[in-house]
Amino acid sequence: MSAVPSSTPYRPVIVADLTVTFGRRTALDGIDLLAQPGRRIGVIGENGSGKSTLLRAIAGTLPATAQVGGSIDAPADRAFLTQEPPFADTDTVAGVLATTLRPLRESVAAVEELAHRLDEPGVADAYAAALEHALAHDAWDADRRALLAAEQLGVDRLDPQRTVATLSGGQRTRLALATLMTRRPTCVLLDEPTNHLDDAAVELLVAFLRDLPGVVLLTSHDRVLLDEVCTDLVDLDPVGLGTDGRGGRRYGGGWTDYAAARDAARRRWEATYAQQQEELAQLRSATRIDTSAIAHDRGPTDNDKFIYYGKGQKVDRALARRKRDAAARLEEAERDQVRKPPAPLRLRTALTGAGSSGRAVTVRRAEVAGRLAPTTFDVPAGQHLLVTGANGTGKSTLLGVLSGRVPATGGTVDIGAHRVVELTQDPDFPDPVAGAAATYEAAVGAALAERRPLRTLGLLHPREHAKPVALLSVGQRRRLALAIAVAAEPDLLLLDEPTNHLSLTLVGELEEAIGHSAGTIVVASHDRWLRRRWDGDRLRLEPR
Repeated sequence: MSAVPSSTPYRPVIVADLTVTFGRRTALDGIDLLAQPGRRIGVIGENGSGKSTLLRAIAGTLPATAQVGGSIDAPADRAFLTQEPPFADTDTVAGVLATTLRPLRESVAAVEELAHRLDEPGVADAYAAALEHALAHDAWDADRRALLAAEQLGVDRLDPQRTVATLSGGQRTRLALATLMTRRPTCVLLDEPTNHLDDAAVELLVAFLRDLPGVVLLTSHDRVLLDEVCTDLVDLDPVGLGTDGRGGRRYGGGWTDYAAARDAARRRWEATYAQQQEELAQLRSATRIDTSAIAHDRGPTDNDKFIYYGKGQKVDRALARRKRDAAARLEEAERDQVRKPPAPLRLRTALTGAGSSGRAVTVRRAEVAGRLAPTTFDVPAGQHLLVTGANGTGKSTLLGVLSGRVPATGGTVDIGAHRVVELTQDPDFPDPVAGAAATYEAAVGAALAERRPLRTLGLLHPREHAKPVALLSVGQRRRLALAIAVAAEPDLLLLDEPTNHLSLTLVGELEEAIGHSAGTIVVASHDRWLRRRWDGDRLRLEPR
């Protein structure tokens, strides 16, 4: 692979015929992408389609084990915000912010120093380049931006000497966003940037991205973000005819319009395939015609034997010609036919069992010291409850209290449900080298795994069942965890940020399944799309 970085601000990202493999596994195959300055491109696709791999390839952070082909031309001044911000555990909050500001302050100092030497030979070009760089990054305003970003994101309330290892996922993401807003790079790469963020932080992110003059490339399960920010979407796993009817991956617009175009493309593909199969069947039939289709098979009379046999030769020649023509048309049609639309991976299971009667959950002033303020609520059996609140209000802690994973330090918690299952944000699999199917069986038990095999749930593609858990994508591991959670048909299901890391298709199906589930479900979520369409009860947690 060739990489051609440039220090010139606002250059495009150009990816040509990019292929990335890890051993015998191909993560990306022949990807082309043009991301121009001023365009904000969302990269979408099924779990495992290579979204994060594409961003890592552009950022230049692929592991040494990756075999890469093709070329990438990207600005040298690029920043990559991963799902786990790239700070060392021993870094302090103050140290991270100081490291971000240092090159911007140095840029201003370089401009001022060169300005005093403009009469020296060759300095004018260096001064012009330094000034261009400083202006592109608004370097003179960097300190004010740093203070404002820290205040708006709540980073200023953190102990400056606190280490990254002690920060929550949301706090680490906020700290990373503060560095981005301070630095203003000319190329921004974001992998699931809204994970762990509340509404106020997401609004800041949206405003920041829409104001950037450079390239923005992001992956996200946040459909509202894709609508609010993206000028284009690129699907790494498009349906057969693509959104343009010719197999194209790119769509100009956000998620809502793209979803409608994608569904229409799928219907066109299915209709085209059905029509072609009907035409192929007719052509195959035409290659099997006999003389009865051309002339009646009646015997000659005594007076017309010569005429009869003469006509018979003409019939045979006509038959041979028709068969040749049909065979030629059949060969052309078979060569040009579209492939059969593969059955999409769809959720094929209920999330809960039938449930029970009475109260599934009774909570009276339950609290966890330093993590959850005293909280009181009831959840009747069969009710669906959405738990919301800003970062740090204890949503995940509350679900842990309901499952028994986190002990309450005060109040009472009474669980009337018989089978309680919690899907945490970061599921832990004890044996990372075990295959997905083996991990599922170990988690649910051999008897249940035989009665409800992993393949019947529609959550993980069969080709991934033998793959070691460590080699699954984040989204695929999330699918596996969800399969384990719903396999036992719990009558109380606790879902912590269930739409994180899932494909947009599965997210929609999951939301629909929640709505149709007979059992009791408690969901904690920042997902704005889900919250805007939630028609069940709600519980908002307030800060401690």
